Amino acid sequence: MSLHVFLYGGRVSATLAPSPVRRAPASTAPRRRTRVLALPEARWALASTVAFLLALPLDLAGASAWLYGPLYLVAYAAGGWEPALEGLRALREKSLDVDLLMIVAALGAAAIGQVLDGALLIVIFATSGALEALATARTADSVRGLLDLAPTTATRLSPDGAEETVPTDRLAVGDTVLVRPGERIGADGRVLEGESEADQATITGEPLPVPKAPGDEVFAGTLNGNGALRVRVERDPADSVIARIVGLVEEASRTKAPTQLFIEKVEQRYSVGVVVATLAVFGIPLAFGENLTEALLRAMTFMIVASPCAVVLATMPPLLSAIANAGRHGVLVKSAVAMERLGEIDVAALDKTGTLTEGTPEVTAVRPLPGSGLDEDRLLALAAAAEHPSEHPLARAVVAAAAARGLRPAAAADFMATPGRGVRATVEGSVITVGRPGEYADAAGDVLDAAVDGDVPDAAALGGEVLGSAVPGGAASGGDAARRRDSGGTTVVVARDGAAVGLLTLTDRVRHDASAAVAGLTAVTGTAPVLLTGDDPRTAARVADGTGITDVRAGLLPQDKVTAVRALQGAEGRRVLFVGDGVNDAPALAAAHSGVAMGRAGSDLALETADAVVVRDELVAIPAVVRLSRAARRLVVQNLVIAGVCIAVLVVWDLVGHLPLPLGVAGHEGSTVLVGLNGLRLLRESAWRRAAG
Repeated sequence: MSLHVFLYGGRVSATLAPSPVRRAPASTAPRRRTRVLALPEARWALASTVAFLLALPLDLAGASAWLYGPLYLVAYAAGGWEPALEGLRALREKSLDVDLLMIVAALGAAAIGQVLDGALLIVIFATSGALEALATARTADSVRGLLDLAPTTATRLSPDGAEETVPTDRLAVGDTVLVRPGERIGADGRVLEGESEADQATITGEPLPVPKAPGDEVFAGTLNGNGALRVRVERDPADSVIARIVGLVEEASRTKAPTQLFIEKVEQRYSVGVVVATLAVFGIPLAFGENLTEALLRAMTFMIVASPCAVVLATMPPLLSAIANAGRHGVLVKSAVAMERLGEIDVAALDKTGTLTEGTPEVTAVRPLPGSGLDEDRLLALAAAAEHPSEHPLARAVVAAAAARGLRPAAAADFMATPGRGVRATVEGSVITVGRPGEYADAAGDVLDAAVDGDVPDAAALGGEVLGSAVPGGAASGGDAARRRDSGGTTVVVARDGAAVGLLTLTDRVRHDASAAVAGLTAVTGTAPVLLTGDDPRTAARVADGTGITDVRAGLLPQDKVTAVRALQGAEGRRVLFVGDGVNDAPALAAAHSGVAMGRAGSDLALETADAVVVRDELVAIPAVVRLSRAARRLVVQNLVIAGVCIAVLVVWDLVGHLPLPLGVAGHEGSTVLVGLNGLRLLRESAWRRAAG
């Protein structure tokens, strides 16, 4: 990201240009982004800017006004007609906004010969309106893309077993639907028949497909695996989890922050005050016999020195400089308002999967069982050979682990994958099975637990119960699954010809800088972060212990995360920074005082909803950008004091004495340049080093 600053005619102009960023989209929603020039506001702003840039060099070079005058006229008309129309409509409703005031100020500047300043004011306002329209359109695109996750049709089964394809919005509670392999589930419900796996990362944030069997809950919009399911609908489509996510995002987006409401009140009063004061400055001396030209000149001088340009630029340069500096270091902050809000937070809430962790499983332990005659490499090679044809995330992790060790697995034949159970293949004449631990006898289960902990007793002492046990036929569940996990990891059993020969443990690796980021957020806010995750409590506890988090809230659906964020902000009166990456995090990102999304694996909706994006997924950049925001807010206060004092002095001078127009313009524009340069201090590399230090 770069910040381009232009100084001409005593005016400072700053434009923010985001650098192109490559990322791998993780969302399955279609990407339908509104093109910039598809917005009428953007087309008018572009026309105004082009006309202004063509006129400017001619004006500064002293060319004839007949050459650059029409171009300035185009800049005024293209950029000013829409805010002027909106301002007149607001005026008709007995409301005066700053847009109309700026149009009047621009026309007033032109009336006294300051055509360049007026045109620049028009261009800045037109560009701002176009950016606001683009942000609104992109958010709407993301919400529509989320709705596309849910299928439009479903296969409904009648009581006699007949199939009927119906729109999903016609499904009712109690209906039974058939979900074939690879299809998206059409409604929230519960499995009646069949076994499969469902990729429900968009809802719960779990990085791995979840086994589904009769009695398990499924969610609309999630992707079914290789098995067929019969699902009983338990929620009306309008009340599904995915629909509630959309509603929560839209509701939070419509809610105005208290700061925004305060600004609107000040803007209204200031606009009315300047208009009334300008009319008084013009009318009162005229009534007492002052020359019309002199009265008009005094009023226009007042309009210029009282205009809010200096105040606006007192605020924007520090924030834009902070945005540009953060962008150079991998944090894309979407607006000046977002940058300001980042500095106000006093507690952080973090998602787990894809945020504190990398979101992909990896093999962390390879343990041959006693008596198997295998070493680690041989065990891993057999497992990788059996898993090689599979597309399951665990299978890819096993194959990747073998490749990392330089192993070349043998070719597999007769491959078969059973959803929720594992894979089976013939490798070098033996039947190799890789599956989840499941229905072990108690003694065998104890051996498995000991093996997971790295303390494997002699299998012969147990009568060969583990080595002689068949590979489980079903996925672990309940307490059995909990006992088989390595403090939050996933353990799978490798069997050869029906006898278990080893264990593989896979975990979602914690990011290398997670602990430092947690410590940094604790230092900058004075409060330890909270972990909010849809994953199971044991997995969440493992990640929390490894990163220094003590407040863990696990098993949360999207609406539960929103409830937790609102509880922190409401009952506890805090300003929450939420950090997440998935579609399921979008409602919490929208509800929080400030939201930050992970850029590389972040879903489209999370990226659009968040106030900032960590482009390179460097967690330690988050506390740094919070400190940078606070530095920017301090400069904003300094600049507001400088701008306020200068405007007050010039206004009093104009009202009490005789302020020459050139001196008024010089004083007003000089204060603008001063606060602009003061704000640009945050562009320096040393500003980021201080924030990161």
